[in-house]
Amino acid sequence: MKIYEIREMSTDEILKRIVEEEKNLVDMRFQHELKQLTNTGKLKEVRHDIAKMKTVLRERELQEQKLAKENK
Repeated sequence: MKIYEIREMSTDEILKRIVEEEKNLVDMRFQHELKQLTNTGKLKEVRHDIAKMKTVLRERELQEQKLAKENK
């Protein structure tokens, strides 16, 4: 998932997607341990996608804090 795609999503959508991807990551780890996962590169990709989504959420949080501080 590209960063611009994540930035177009709403905060609620991102939060839901993070939960889904974390569940997916757990399932993929089990598959990997059981030697059922053929594309192991997908693990890294999912971890990076989760990190990107959390980064965008943090950016938004900091921006809100900055606006709130300026309006005081």
